Amino acid sequence: MKKRKGMRITKVYTRTGDAGKTRLAGGQQVWKDDLRVEAYGTVDELNAAVGVVRAFHAGGRGRGAGTAKLDTELRWIQNKLFDLGGLLATTPGQVFPNMPRVTEQDVRRLEHLMDRCQKDLPPLKEFILPGGGRVPSLLHQARTICRRAERVCVRLSRQEAVDGILITFLNRLSDALFVLARWVGKLNREPERFWKRET
Repeated sequence: MKKRKGMRITKVYTRTGDAGKTRLAGGQQVWKDDLRVEAYGTVDELNAAVGVVRAFHAGGRGRGAGTAKLDTELRWIQNKLFDLGGLLATTPGQVFPNMPRVTEQDVRRLEHLMDRCQKDLPPLKEFILPGGGRVPSLLHQARTICRRAERVCVRLSRQEAVDGILITFLNRLSDALFVLARWVGKLNREPERFWKRET
């Protein structure tokens, strides 16, 4: 995509990727199936999944402070995922003015979010089946994409430089999406379905 100063997109198609290659931030040309591209592409997929959660949540029956709280947190998560994807798309060692950041404080925000939600939830005694209504189901789906993004980033980190805080953030985010799925289900009075072991 061609951009002007201030990140304004002027043209969506450029034809520069037709040969199967793309450029990282910093100009390094790589194949589109490069593991770094796979990493930030999976983060982009996760971001889109969170966007679907927000759309279904906005059109759901829930209203009030809990509904607004969830949308605020999901919007923040989407912004952080853009930051994280941008960092993964940056050539290792490259530094730019106003680079996005993912920090320990961001990880702590996810932990505090989980702590607040857990206060409203009964402790789990069994594994729960993904589901429990539209929004919880979509949050579970986003959680599994997040786990995949984490796995790809771990693989990438074994080949080249990846800031460990990015992997930590994805790890904590997958936990947070699980807790949010339970919390929204309770908010909407949707029952949890537990795994039943066959004997």
